[in-house]
Amino acid sequence: MDRRTKGQGMIPNYQQFMRPFLEIAHAANGNEVKLRDVINELADKFNLTEDEREETLPSGKQRVIDNRVGWARTYLSKAGLLEVTRRAHFIITERGIKALQDKSVVIDNKYLKQFDEFIAFKDQKNVITNNDAECNEDIDDITPDEALRLAYKKINDSLALDILERTRKVTPAFFEELLIELLVAMGYGGTGEGAAHALGKTGDNGIDGVIDQDPLGVDQIYIQAKRYAQGNNVGAGDIRDFFGALNLKKAQKGIFITTSEFTASALETAQNLGTRIVLINGNELAKLMLRYNIGSRDEQVLHLKKIDEEFFEA
Repeated sequence: MDRRTKGQGMIPNYQQFMRPFLEIAHAANGNEVKLRDVINELADKFNLTEDEREETLPSGKQRVIDNRVGWARTYLSKAGLLEVTRRAHFIITERGIKALQDKSVVIDNKYLKQFDEFIAFKDQKNVITNNDAECNEDIDDITPDEALRLAYKKINDSLALDILERTRKVTPAFFEELLIELLVAMGYGGTGEGAAHALGKTGDNGIDGVIDQDPLGVDQIYIQAKRYAQGNNVGAGDIRDFFGALNLKKAQKGIFITTSEFTASALETAQNLGTRIVLINGNELAKLMLRYNIGSRDEQVLHLKKIDEEFFEA
């Protein structure tokens, strides 16, 4: 059965790399193996495409395969199946050789839990807890890095839903101020005072507001905003009306914001019009509010640390 990790193409999860990692180390006949060589061999063994080999984590700072093979290496060494000889170099231990003898045995976290060293290591690292059995099964298949990012995404997705629901219930005046703060935080409108004067004061010909695109006001963007309930979606007619209003203003750019959604015909209409119209639906609005701390605030900042290998090589 293929137990690929969800959401990362066909790259095996880190536990699937454990046995093949040991097999490569064993084939070295007691000589040390280099982590980069093992990663390349595993990529070949699993027939990964070039795109899969180059796929990175959301941070963009590390390749997915490097991260997963690295965690397989860490877990195997913590369980005593591999021995670290020097930076990014390893040899297989007697315990590792013994683990390979029965080819029917699946070498994964469950297998490694028979070793006291691994239990002690896991007890120290067990910082993510979840009472949901299904989530526990998923977390067991992914690296701690990925588990942390999944937890972060889950928290943010839930928060975005809450922010959107609250935004739909605010007064029109508050909604206007909310959009002003967001646009200023994104770098539009110069000062907040200038943005407040520009946005929401026209209200004519289908234009709700206009805001400077830059601090000097050299270019301007016209805005239409609809504080709609869920299900009350913006249609193609609204987009055409906005387009007509932009033409009256001889404007080249417009932003249409709604707390609901755009219908398929509205999306198609906006795409086919000559004027550049950016559509921001409720979900995108909520994500922007989170990104720029509008209606939310930082509660806790976590710093992820890793070994400074160059320090120890000095």
